[in-house]
Amino acid sequence: MHNPKPQGPILAGVIGFFDDPESIVVAATKVHSSAYKFFDCYTPYPVHGLDKAQGLPRSKVGYVTALCAFSGTTLAFLWEYYASKISWAHIVGGKPFNSLPAFVPVIFEFSVLLGGIATFFAMVAFNRLPKKTKAFDPSITNNRFAIILEKPPTVEAEEYHNLPNSTLFKAEEAEQFLKGLGAKDVRKVFEEGWFE
Repeated sequence: MHNPKPQGPILAGVIGFFDDPESIVVAATKVHSSAYKFFDCYTPYPVHGLDKAQGLPRSKVGYVTALCAFSGTTLAFLWEYYASKISWAHIVGGKPFNSLPAFVPVIFEFSVLLGGIATFFAMVAFNRLPKKTKAFDPSITNNRFAIILEKPPTVEAEEYHNLPNSTLFKAEEAEQFLKGLGAKDVRKVFEEGWFE
């Protein structure tokens, strides 16, 4: 016997809105040290110290970008050196075959090209896109600060979400928790597909 597909909207989590960047940093620190392990913060601009308050590790995107940019530098140099010294060796304007100043524009452009492409794909991969989105307030990227406590995946709920006397995500408890942290407006959010 199979389980029927649930009718109606599927709860994604609970979101709370804060007044200023200082209060969201304090709240994020408390959420990080609580039982809620699936949460995220949204701000209209970068807030200093928020990533540390959330317990986020340093992003790996910069390493991928640097590795591919330096690879682009090496490949561009070897390509130009091969073309001007080995494959098509001609003296142009009295310059030596391996004239590094003449190579610089192509080396720079190829480094930027590979670094940029790698950054795009690294962002997509590390953010696990595409995925379900949540129904947020339209002003969340304009002038509001918010923390969302996400409902954990059912497979990992027991491992990561150990609420006292329960392993289930309860929206009412999450709402009370956010209100206790100073959230001014708290509401449930529901899953939405990319094209719904």
